[in-house]
Amino acid sequence: MPDETRTVAPYYKPRTVRFDDGTVVSPPLEWDLLPPGDAGLTRRVKAAGPTWTVQQKKGRRMISHGVWAPSDVIDAERARLLAERETPQYQKRLATDAARRERVQDAYADEFHASILAFLNFHDMYADIAERLAEAVTAHAVPVGSGTVARTKRISIEQRAEAAVIAWMRHQTTAYDNMSIARVKGRRREVRGELAKISRQLLNGYRSGATIDATSCPLARAVA
Repeated sequence: MPDETRTVAPYYKPRTVRFDDGTVVSPPLEWDLLPPGDAGLTRRVKAAGPTWTVQQKKGRRMISHGVWAPSDVIDAERARLLAERETPQYQKRLATDAARRERVQDAYADEFHASILAFLNFHDMYADIAERLAEAVTAHAVPVGSGTVARTKRISIEQRAEAAVIAWMRHQTTAYDNMSIARVKGRRREVRGELAKISRQLLNGYRSGATIDATSCPLARAVA
């Protein structure tokens, strides 16, 4: 059994996991749990095999709880990886990769900003507000690790931009954050839908060029 590489589920007792058939077992005494967080080290330890990968499904996400593997393998691979990471070649590659990611991130931010402006489609007289709103939403939604809809790849960038604007307005131009919402299944979704309608009506005023009092408009105040 320890000679087999497999995926297991976490169990509430220390040093125990659950197999697919429901069997609860303990890893060998000479094994340790390598925590998640270092993808490079995890790949090397897995390649050295055998390992037990601990995963737990929560909603649509698969949460990693680490990898059980022989202690000596973890120590050896960690030492080798640390030595490689101290070399000039590795540091140069690290800097190159960081610069590339920054370029990609900057390009995406520009594209997302443009998609927001296209969605807003404000009248020319409100171009300044549109720009400030696009900047605010982009700054909030685009950063890596923000966890917002802007980081998903499941929908088009146009849909991401629209959803990000509506989400930002929900928090910045409505009383959503201070609402007491009943713990009834679907009620929070309903509230969000109702607030989204209000936000879209507000946006339509700016699109049509209607006269808007900036002192009382929640959007104008939010981007001021």
